[in-house]
Amino acid sequence: MTERFDWPSEGSNAEASTKAIVFVVEDDISVRRSLTNLFKQVGLEVIAFGSAREMLQSQIPDVTSCLVLDVRLPGLSGLDFQTELARLNIHIPIIFITGHGDIPMTVRAMKGGAVDFLSKPFRDQELLDAVVAATERDRKRREAQRTVTNLQTLFETLSPREQAVMKLVAAGLMNKQVAAELGLAEITVKIYRGHVMKKMRARSLADLIRMSETLGICANHPEQTQV
Repeated sequence: MTERFDWPSEGSNAEASTKAIVFVVEDDISVRRSLTNLFKQVGLEVIAFGSAREMLQSQIPDVTSCLVLDVRLPGLSGLDFQTELARLNIHIPIIFITGHGDIPMTVRAMKGGAVDFLSKPFRDQELLDAVVAATERDRKRREAQRTVTNLQTLFETLSPREQAVMKLVAAGLMNKQVAAELGLAEITVKIYRGHVMKKMRARSLADLIRMSETLGICANHPEQTQV
């Protein structure tokens, strides 16, 4: 049976208006309820499941979150669920809990990107600290992704010629070198460069270079160190 708590309404700005959500996948109902109560007591929203398949078949809110996951589960195990989430390109920080852990399990979990691997019995504070670390990791990942998405949107407003100028400028070429590379007059390159700075909302050349690096479009060029 799946327990759900404080599910954000569709269409709301969940990322901005709701607290982080802790997903719990634990087949032992008493442990599941205990974990749910612990997280709710500290003001966290919780969605709990009895199996990995239940979570996979549910509509998961796209908000800052983490997953507290038992290693031993009916059907799909916790470690196999970690692998399945990675295959589905679902990036959610995982905290494993188990009463039967061993070194190979721990190594596999951590190599798979788990935030922590806690053996039962563990202290409540240990788990809460792990949840804080996990949700912070997810928040930073989402912020970075939003930055990339916003920059990509701006980059797509550039004309093909402006995009070419931006790549060469970010690679370190002078205006006259960009002009020679593209077969343009230097004054034309200056105009394009001005358009690029404005459309990308770059405050300086250094700012534009950082944007290019974030987008992965900063091309290396054999002439970039020439004057």
